[in-house]
Amino acid sequence: MERTIHPEVLKNKLDNSFLLDVRRTNDLAESNEQLPGAQWLDPEQIDDWADTLPRDQEIVLYCVRGGSVSNSVVDKLQARGLSARFIEGGIEGWKTAGGATESKP
Repeated sequence: MERTIHPEVLKNKLDNSFLLDVRRTNDLAESNEQLPGAQWLDPEQIDDWADTLPRDQEIVLYCVRGGSVSNSVVDKLQARGLSARFIEGGIEGWKTAGGATESKP
């Protein structure tokens, strides 16, 4: 399975994807936005929540810029048999491509 998804491609699949925000807690605290409908889960606690994710839906996750955090989480989720990819460029790449965000709850 592919590891990444380009923001432009995701725009057409947004409604059919489970969006997962895996930014580190300090990065999350510095931001006031998220992708619409995204759920945040702490990447440091992945072993506690990975098995609760949907197995019948593609999981699209993001961190700030699509680097080490996203790569690590995708590796662990794919190893568990989940269909997971991360957004190329993270939330910053998504915004640069004109993707919508919403205020965090």
